[in-house]
Amino acid sequence: PYKFDRLLVEDQQIIGVVLTVFDGYYHAPAFVEQVVFRYYPTSADAFSAYEQGDVFSVSQITPDVLGKALEEVNLNTYTSPMPQMGFVLFNLNNPEATFLQNANVRRALMLGLNRTYIINQFLQGQAILADGPVLPNSWAHYDGMEKFGYDPDAAINLLKTEGYVIPAGGGEVRAKDSISLAFTLSHPNDTLHTQIAQAIQSQWALIGVGVDLQAVPYDQLVLNTLASRAYQAALVDLNLSRTPDPDPYPFWHQAEATGGQNYSQWDNRAASEYLEQARVTADSSMRARLYRNFQIVFAKELPALPLYVPVYTYGVDSQVQGVQVGALYDPSDRFATFASWYLITRRALE
Repeated sequence: PYKFDRLLVEDQQIIGVVLTVFDGYYHAPAFVEQVVFRYYPTSADAFSAYEQGDVFSVSQITPDVLGKALEEVNLNTYTSPMPQMGFVLFNLNNPEATFLQNANVRRALMLGLNRTYIINQFLQGQAILADGPVLPNSWAHYDGMEKFGYDPDAAINLLKTEGYVIPAGGGEVRAKDSISLAFTLSHPNDTLHTQIAQAIQSQWALIGVGVDLQAVPYDQLVLNTLASRAYQAALVDLNLSRTPDPDPYPFWHQAEATGGQNYSQWDNRAASEYLEQARVTADSSMRARLYRNFQIVFAKELPALPLYVPVYTYGVDSQVQGVQVGALYDPSDRFATFASWYLITRRALE
């Protein structure tokens, strides 16, 4: 609905771009005749520009400015889950942490996680609980799959059933056959992931599980640590951008365990068959059933622990009407209905 008009340049730097209505658009013409995008270093800078009346919207309201944004009576906020999921991945083939191959141990670790606390404390509530490996706003998401609440007592009982007890000599870490229930959790070295990793460490300590933390740059974590399978557990964000038609195959199929993105090296034939069949059938109802079955197996086995799905918050001034923000598989999807937005005033949208 729009075409490029010109760049905005200041001190030899591009600071924005101007778009105007495209007369040759096949559908009904957009109501807003001109759109100006301005670039800012941070969300806080963009929000400051809104406060000063320089712009009508802020592309993303990040947690650090969310409180101030919600106090703005003329700013409407729209949220949608992001195409991203936080996970704790387990290396199911690491010989130094063979206990992670035990599905009941992994289930106990899931029950020992207070994910709601993590979301509220470190993400300022800007995320929703993840129940499985498919985004909750996807047509393929199975809402009836098993859900896990925070239940440290159940986690402890499950570990005791599997033979992991506090040694007779004392200590805080459970053990079985002289093997301590302890492992290393690798995580990105930024502030947010470090705080989350520390919270996970503390929560698992309450159920008798010892965790050492290893902070590494995110690119190194992905390209070296995960790719080489040189880890025991890892805190990661899986990017699912541009996947409105889900395909969990790359992360969870057997064929991807060596050299692919199945970093956990999960080797489950039933789950893999469901993913294979879902890839080759065009029957949408059949695909939904296959992905449902896959998610049921995933919840039973828990090769990785789903944590949360961050939400994207977009701010638009109340003078802009007709705004609708649906499912986001990329941040730019917030403009999917932009042609039907309109202004109460004659001022150009910025």
